[in-house]
Amino acid sequence: MPGSAQLCPKQNTMENSSSALRRLYFTRAAFSVCWVILVAVLVKGSATAGMVLLIIYPLWDLLATIWDIRINAANSSKTPQYVNADISLVTTVAVGLALQAGVPEALMVFGAWAILTGAIQLVMSIIRRKTLNGQWPMIISGGQSVLGGTSFILLAHDPSKGIGSLAGYAAFGAFYFLLAGIRIGRSPKPLTDAAE
Repeated sequence: MPGSAQLCPKQNTMENSSSALRRLYFTRAAFSVCWVILVAVLVKGSATAGMVLLIIYPLWDLLATIWDIRINAANSSKTPQYVNADISLVTTVAVGLALQAGVPEALMVFGAWAILTGAIQLVMSIIRRKTLNGQWPMIISGGQSVLGGTSFILLAHDPSKGIGSLAGYAAFGAFYFLLAGIRIGRSPKPLTDAAE
């Protein structure tokens, strides 16, 4: 049937994209778990280690976003992802500079980054939900990132807060990426625009 001939290449592209996104989500989950462990083990004994870990987090997000862009190279619009990559690049540098003033200042920069990238993730996940499974965890994660970033800014100067307080944020991120990776492993949503 003509419709079947037109459907197969597009369906294969969707399946390949789903598989690649699943690997990306699992990798991001593994990274976040490792980051949480390193924070728990190193931060209390070494301020320098905590600073390095704080810089590494947005840098990893930059690399993961570039990976995401390569996975979705065939998509018509990747503007949100490019904006996300730019924000993470600027944040990586800004966190390094802010740490010279103090941890609270760096946490405020981190919080602003979490708000912006969380909002972008929320929008991207809503868009992807039309064609891919497994996006509800990413939608929730994006919204939670916005809330978490707001709390980092508001509580940055709280004496009880520090780099270690970001561990919970990263742990939730790991959970949502793991859940999204599992859910996206299901069959892609059927295409509704194929020719009959």
